Amino acid sequence: MAEVLVYVDHVDGAVRKPTLELLALARRIGEPVALALGDKAADTAASLAEHGATRILTHEAAEYADYLVVPKVDALQAAVAAISPAAVLVPSSAEAKEVAARLALRLSSGIITDAIDLEAGDEGPVATQSVFAAAFTTKSRVSRGIPVITVKPNSAAVEAAPAAGTVQALEVSFSAQATGTKVTSRTPRESTGRPELTEAAVVVAGGRGVGGAENFAVIEALADSLGAAVGASRAAVDAGWYPHTNQVGQTGNSVSPQLYIACGISGAIQHRAGMQTSKTIVAVNKDPQAPIFDLVDYGVVGDLFDVVPQLTEHVNIRKGSMAAPDSRR
Repeated sequence: MAEVLVYVDHVDGAVRKPTLELLALARRIGEPVALALGDKAADTAASLAEHGATRILTHEAAEYADYLVVPKVDALQAAVAAISPAAVLVPSSAEAKEVAARLALRLSSGIITDAIDLEAGDEGPVATQSVFAAAFTTKSRVSRGIPVITVKPNSAAVEAAPAAGTVQALEVSFSAQATGTKVTSRTPRESTGRPELTEAAVVVAGGRGVGGAENFAVIEALADSLGAAVGASRAAVDAGWYPHTNQVGQTGNSVSPQLYIACGISGAIQHRAGMQTSKTIVAVNKDPQAPIFDLVDYGVVGDLFDVVPQLTEHVNIRKGSMAAPDSRR
């Protein structure tokens, strides 16, 4: 069976969930071979092997942290040359998509971005995409070169499938361009304790109807009760009510959670483009004609300041009853 190269996204050796999803997709079309780069790359081995990686290529070098994306492209190109994979799978983060595009250019190959599903085909992997603001679903494949495919988070279930996970050192020679753009400083983002927006299984988002930065506490309370990430519409972000990093939409983050709760969001096409592939969509809006109601699974016509606190209360009550010991025992 042909090998499929999976680019590993990890933080200090801890493999992030989108990579584990890629391994599940890779097993559909071949034998997953993972590529882990940077500091503590070898620490990813146990998790990758548990989720189906037959081999794990590693390379640790300061260049991956000290410079922008080119060193990673060099390493991926070296891995492709070493194993001649049937496809290269990459997470659909902003940086990883740039890496994927540069790799495809070097390989003279086609690229498919933001796939939401992947299956084997007679002439190569077939990717499913949600396009034109999620108005259409398409199936496509790369017809030239080794397919390079980026996949949106939450597109596949994480599945344990223990494999050999043999760790092998990869030889990488950095190109002259690798050190062209140096990272001079980093400012850590303050942790909220909530899941990463693009990876979260549940997202609660607020829009213009929230009415102000101080009122986002209502959205945050519901999100915290559900263990969810917090999103915001462009209108809310442009008004300065919530950070741009939390924007959902065509010019912000694209999310595809199991549950998306839109509060006070009208549902402009730009916002829908970033969340319409969510598995279940719930909207709370006092305008019964709001476009958001055209795509929801469940809609509540009402003032979010009446509805959302009640929903939060009921969620917390339900969580409390589930955690309480059974008095009948």
